[in-house]
Amino acid sequence: MSEEEQTPGTEQTPGAAAGGPQPEEIRFFGTTWVDHTGHYALRRVGVAAGALAAAVGACFVLRFAYEGLEIANIGGFVNMLVVVMFAVCSAIAFRKTWEGFTARPTDPGREESLRSLKAIGFIGSLLAYFFRCLTEAPGEKLRRTEYETSRAQYEKRRGARTGNPATRKKPKPKRK
Repeated sequence: MSEEEQTPGTEQTPGAAAGGPQPEEIRFFGTTWVDHTGHYALRRVGVAAGALAAAVGACFVLRFAYEGLEIANIGGFVNMLVVVMFAVCSAIAFRKTWEGFTARPTDPGREESLRSLKAIGFIGSLLAYFFRCLTEAPGEKLRRTEYETSRAQYEKRRGARTGNPATRKKPKPKRK
């Protein structure tokens, strides 16, 4: 396949030809994070801009919802409660999303139970994506560490075996 025919995120990676472990894809980046090819920097800028634009748009939507509560005249306590709820949920969603970029969750059940809270605080998650894209693809450091570790283990296992049948050339058939 030529360079022009490849779709983004399907570039050949260093381990692909050797048959070793393959890098995990990252949403919006595919496997371009491995060697920063395929318009990686442009993708980072696009994801950062998209996350920031979505967060700003979401703030406007929440502002309209708050104004609707004021028009309904349901009371200052409920208005304050809604603002505090979104602020707390956004802070928790930001923190959990940020932690997800650096470490795999230790308790998947807990992460599942926080899903609705993260959905309410989606602005925090969007801001975490924005800030992370300023330095790297979200989750790149975690996946790079895991990928390099698995590549090193693969090479160690492969090199430790003597007479590895995968590297042995097949004998040519003898002619009579």
